[in-house]
Amino acid sequence: MKIYTKGGDKGKTSLLGGDRVEKSHMRIHAYGTIDELNSYVGLVSDQEINQKRVAFLRSIQNTLFTIGSHLAASPKYNTSNLPQINLEKVNQLEQAIDLMEQELPELRTFLLPGGNQSVSFCHLSRCVCRRAERLIIELNDVEPVDPLIIAYLNRLYVLSRKMGKELGVEEIPWKGNS
Repeated sequence: MKIYTKGGDKGKTSLLGGDRVEKSHMRIHAYGTIDELNSYVGLVSDQEINQKRVAFLRSIQNTLFTIGSHLAASPKYNTSNLPQINLEKVNQLEQAIDLMEQELPELRTFLLPGGNQSVSFCHLSRCVCRRAERLIIELNDVEPVDPLIIAYLNRLYVLSRKMGKELGVEEIPWKGNS
C-alpha cells in the first residue's frame, strides 16, 4: 500500500464510511486536534518524571486514538465495529484526578504555565485538549458526537500540577494587572 493516494490533492478527504468532505470540515479539525493532543501526551509521557505513569499515559493515548476513529467516521457510519468509549474510561480519569488532587494544595488562583520544561509540555497538552474539546462541542452542534467523548476530554489534565510538585517546581500564580 502506498503512503500517498493523490485522493486528497484537491482538498477533500474520506471519512470512515466513504463520505468525502473538505479537509477544512470541522470534523477533520476535531480529529486532527485529537491527533495533535495524542502527540503531546506522548511527549509528556517521554519526560523522565513520568516513568511511573507511562502505562497510564499510554492508556490515555489509546483512548484518544479511539476518539479520533469515532470522529473520523461519517455520521452515517456504523461505529459498532470500532473500539468503544465507555463510562469506565471517564471513571478511570476521575479516580486518577482524585488521587493527584489529594497530594496538591487547594488551587486558589489561576497559574501561569512554566517553571520547568516538562511541566510546560504538560501545559501545552492541556491547551490542545481544551481546543479539541471546543472543536468537538462545535461539531456536536451540527452532527451528534458521543457525549462520553466530551466528558472524557473535559476530565483530562491535572497532571501538570502533580508533575510540578514532584519536580519541586514552584507554581507561578497569576497576579492580574502586575
